[in-house]
Amino acid sequence: MTWYLCAWRRRSHMPEQYRALQGFRDILPDEQPYWRFVEETTAEVARIYGYRRIDTPTLEETAVFRHTSGEGTDIVEREMYSFDDRADKEGRRVNVTLRPEGTAGVVRAYLEHGMFKLPQPVKLFYMSVPMFRHEKPQAKRYREHHQFGCEAIGQEDPAIDAEIIGLLYQVYMRLGLKHIRVNINSIGDSNCRPHYVEVLKAYYQPLLSECCADCQTRFYKNPLRLLDCKNSQDQAKIAAAPKINEYLCEPCREHFAAVQRFLHLYQVPFSIDPLIVRGLDYYSRTVFEFFSGDDKTALNGGGRYDGLAEILGGQPTPAIGFGMGIERIILELKKQGIVPPAELSAQAFVVYFGKQPEVKDTAVQVVAQLRQAGIKTEMSYGDRSPKAQMKQANASGAAFAVLIREEDLANDSVAVKDLQAQGMDVESKQVQVKREDLLAYLSGDQAS
Repeated sequence: MTWYLCAWRRRSHMPEQYRALQGFRDILPDEQPYWRFVEETTAEVARIYGYRRIDTPTLEETAVFRHTSGEGTDIVEREMYSFDDRADKEGRRVNVTLRPEGTAGVVRAYLEHGMFKLPQPVKLFYMSVPMFRHEKPQAKRYREHHQFGCEAIGQEDPAIDAEIIGLLYQVYMRLGLKHIRVNINSIGDSNCRPHYVEVLKAYYQPLLSECCADCQTRFYKNPLRLLDCKNSQDQAKIAAAPKINEYLCEPCREHFAAVQRFLHLYQVPFSIDPLIVRGLDYYSRTVFEFFSGDDKTALNGGGRYDGLAEILGGQPTPAIGFGMGIERIILELKKQGIVPPAELSAQAFVVYFGKQPEVKDTAVQVVAQLRQAGIKTEMSYGDRSPKAQMKQANASGAAFAVLIREEDLANDSVAVKDLQAQGMDVESKQVQVKREDLLAYLSGDQAS
């Protein structure tokens, strides 16, 4: 019968075990200290800079991303998880999308809730927000990944550009990452960029037949993205292409010069990279990318998107922001050997001696009282022997073992053993403590 069932499973392709979907992953307990380290550090720095948290829905109308991510882009054409929602009471169906990026939803919320009426800029951050992209899973990329991001909406002052770059630089410094490189550029605005795009197309026109298939498509849909190509056959063409910073109008030149001046005041080391671009029209002026060490893969990027609010039905509204993939940063922390702060071990481990119900009841009561008082406390389960419980207590890293014995119940006391004691006086580190004094003893308030 066993042989028959196994053969049937093989023939029917019945899974013997369920697994996470490709491109999705479980974040296990041993991984959580890295996540808390990144989340707590980023949130602390964001608040220091005056940014307040916002959480937007995981689902948005597909139009929000289709209009803001751009028709013809990889995100819209190949990567979005989109589907028709159930019909409403009027029989209408809305096409919805799992959030592929964070900025569009934040700007939609800014407009919907009238935040443009508040003192500007409105400075917002989001934390560990899941993003979904149906792309081929690869190193440092998942179909579900999580981002920390900041958006400063409603101000075109170049000082806010320097602020948001400085914020991100401080995050990486607080995390302990080394060899951080910041590259910046200006891609102009609607006054000067159209002329540059025509110059760029004129340069590429006679070379187009020699370009990769993606670049041949970009030439017509997103010409600036020609400079983003990673195909080796196109690198020489990119290097010789006209540079956008040579075609900036005077206001854009002044804005970019001010950003650089303010970055010096923030003590952020940076380089100008004229090949950093964005392919969508609502991006303008400052764009930036962060790198670590010799890795050519960007840690993250950001930029100014002064035309995005208008696309979503609002008034022209200057804004700048960035998104940082948390999974990618954790990989970089591990690569550089940076270990997050250790979790606090239990302060107390309660051990009970004997199988009498009142002994175990007292142990459970002591555990509950200590936990309610804020003392991290553990105990053994399954009615293990005292020897097995003590072995577990020693392995737990707890500072103290609280021993509940039948003979201690009558005088309402417990024995407390210092599990971290060293040397010849180990035995003397076990003392008798009244139950009413246990919390003070474990908190270090006992008399010397």
